Amino acid sequence: MRTTIRLSEEILQSAKQHALSTKRTLTQLIQDAVVLLIERERGASSPRVVSLPTFRGDGTYPNVDVNSNAALRERMETFQKE
Repeated sequence: MRTTIRLSEEILQSAKQHALSTKRTLTQLIQDAVVLLIERERGASSPRVVSLPTFRGDGTYPNVDVNSNAALRERMETFQKE
């Protein structure tokens, strides 16, 4: 749907720069801002669905406890040495 909004030149330029730096269109930025404001004022949770990327494979490496920062760090250090 199309609509007209009036913004000060300063806010418009700031919004355009922010949209560009976050790789969004101005429309997407304004829509996100309105949704966030409505959510905050209503105290509601987001109706938006986030799609997370998935990858093929067999899961985690054997003998690595993903709940242990130390185990993950050790495994990453092993990869760096290889």
